Amino acid sequence: MTVKLDFEECLKDSPRFRADIELVQTDVSELETRLEKLVKQCQAMLDAGRVYCQTSKSFVNGLRELGHNCSGENMMEECLEKFSKKLAIIVEAQGEVIETTQKSVKTKLQNFVKEDVRRFKDVRKEFERGSECLEGALSKNAQVTKGKSHEVEEASNALLNARRTFRSEALDYVLEINVIEAKKKTDIVMAMLSLMESQAQFFQHGHQSLSELDEYRRKLNDEHTQFVLDSAREKRDMEQRHAAIKKKDVSYDDSIMDFNADAANGIAMEGYLYKRASNAFKTWSRRWFSIQKNQLVYQKKFKDQPTVVVEDLRLCTVKPSAENERRFCFEVVSPSKCCLLQADSERQQQGWISAVQNSIASAFQEHREDPHSPRQRCSSMSVGTMGGSGGGGGGADQENSGCKALEEVQAIPGNKQCCDCGEPGPDWASINLGITLCIVCSGIHRSLGVHFSKVRSLTLDSWEPELIKLMCELGNTVINRIYEARIDEITIKKPHPSSPRGDKESWIRSKYVEKKFIQKLPETGRNPPLRRSSARRNRAGTQDRTAQRPPLKPKPNRATLPRVTGLSPSDILKNNTGSHQDVEEEEEEDLSGLHPGALLYRSAALQNFPVMADALAHGADVSWVNVAEESSTPLIQAVSANALAACEFLLQNGANVNQVDSNGRGPLHHATILGHTGLVCLFLKRGADYNAKDKNKKDPITIAVDNANADIVTLLRIAKMNKEMREMDGAFGQSGDDTYHDIFRDFSHMASNNPEKLKRRSADPKS
Repeated sequence: MTVKLDFEECLKDSPRFRADIELVQTDVSELETRLEKLVKQCQAMLDAGRVYCQTSKSFVNGLRELGHNCSGENMMEECLEKFSKKLAIIVEAQGEVIETTQKSVKTKLQNFVKEDVRRFKDVRKEFERGSECLEGALSKNAQVTKGKSHEVEEASNALLNARRTFRSEALDYVLEINVIEAKKKTDIVMAMLSLMESQAQFFQHGHQSLSELDEYRRKLNDEHTQFVLDSAREKRDMEQRHAAIKKKDVSYDDSIMDFNADAANGIAMEGYLYKRASNAFKTWSRRWFSIQKNQLVYQKKFKDQPTVVVEDLRLCTVKPSAENERRFCFEVVSPSKCCLLQADSERQQQGWISAVQNSIASAFQEHREDPHSPRQRCSSMSVGTMGGSGGGGGGADQENSGCKALEEVQAIPGNKQCCDCGEPGPDWASINLGITLCIVCSGIHRSLGVHFSKVRSLTLDSWEPELIKLMCELGNTVINRIYEARIDEITIKKPHPSSPRGDKESWIRSKYVEKKFIQKLPETGRNPPLRRSSARRNRAGTQDRTAQRPPLKPKPNRATLPRVTGLSPSDILKNNTGSHQDVEEEEEEDLSGLHPGALLYRSAALQNFPVMADALAHGADVSWVNVAEESSTPLIQAVSANALAACEFLLQNGANVNQVDSNGRGPLHHATILGHTGLVCLFLKRGADYNAKDKNKKDPITIAVDNANADIVTLLRIAKMNKEMREMDGAFGQSGDDTYHDIFRDFSHMASNNPEKLKRRSADPKS
């Protein structure tokens, strides 16, 4: 023990001793203050440590629960389980460190302050009291006079006792000073050693515990590195897809309706529809409908049990509802009830009707294989007639040829870029204009209305072969030569792919609606060379044609179109003329002055699509009537030439399929007389009236029977039978509808791809 104060010095009570005493007292007082502060800080640390441990335990429990939630991810579950266990061990050890600190640091230091320092203070008080008594005895002894012996003796005895007491208390005080000085060192050092030992054990234990996961952590780190790479790649792909979708404008696009009878989940079709309640209020509710297991069901929420609308699709039929005031409505009719539904758009309405029809057909195919059923009889007739006409192509071959044809459409000059903005890879088309479009421009075209542009997807919609032939006849280059003929003379700048939608919309409206960029016609005031009915005069106008036209394919141009005015439609029909080869033998005439209606009439017979498109761009009436030639129309002229694509072009641009000539014959009559089976098929699909009679009281069926044309008779009778079946609103009618589409699809493919297989049976037509 180091001696702070000497005992001999305290007996002398010298000024040096008093100075040392004051210094010690100051040190002890300061030590007490610092220790009390340290004890409070230690208590705060312990309280915070306990809160930390409790929070850490909650965090570890959260990790463990997260691992249980990731039971489907083995890697995540294993990782969280292992780490939560190790962290729990470390948190437990942390709690032990806190308890050790409580015992070894706080308690020891607190006891030192409360016991040792307090005892030091008590001894100091006794020392100070003895010092005061000694001081008083010394003063009293000094003041006693010599003559008073009794007082001298009393003062001497009091001084002796006071000195004895003071020296005893001074020795005790010096002892206490030395003791507290020594104990200060031992207690504080011991507390620090205990603290460091517990901390060392804690960190050593934690390091040892975590070291057991070194191999696992290295493995997990490698997996994490791969995850980061995969995530970056997926993020890049998602950003590219996101950017590609953002470039597209789907504001005018309806939801895509897909029917898949072989779907893995058994759901052939699903989507939202409005359903009218059968109660007295007739309220409409939006529900999620689906076709599954040959049933039509709906539900409000995903977890709800589906409500069955139709138990068996074979016992129902579907048809559009025109009686209801709401748009896009259709009915699903079964023997027990009628369910009125409403789609969000006309396209969705047609999609649902087709889906129900296909589901009905699939149900019959799966559950009814009776060879005497009307379905089988119709199919047998289809096979027989198609076999006689040389049409044995299967559905797969038709799909392959369709895909090949779509590739051909995209390969037409200029079709690899959007016709209006130039964006590469357009996957939409305007079928009446014969151009390809990007999704943004297609939405703008759709907003113009179908009388200006009929938009269809090259990838999402089904394409009939005659439409594909039509698209291959025109293309962006040809149409732009017409609608952008004066683009160099104007100040309006053509938009590019990144142009705002507003700029594109302004350009498209100026181009197709206002027609600002086409070549203007000179106002010569010259009378048109052909007469037409007064009903058409106001619509066609009296403008003359200009000599400047877009470059044409190797067909006669506008200035050298053959003169066909010498033949009436009846002459053409009786002699079976009208093809390009036959007409070229006629005398040529200069048609550069023809007005648009007459030019459309002439070019339709020659299948000259650029001139036809040019005539329509300049306001030609698609149903223009030539009174000088038995009130024939451009559509009838195209029939005379057996021009399937030309007829489709005129129909897509609004030609009336039932408009008749002066003999009461419409396009269907002429196609039947000439034996053009493909055109008969086309007109029936476009709603031609097969019951209409000409002036000789003959309808197309009678004409086909007289001409012994089995293919056309089959088509006309099946079309008639299909309508009768649909009017029955029964299951057999639905089956006939499916057969109708099968047969007409086969004829359409043959008419477009193998027309030589559809030759007439009779050499002498009868009218």
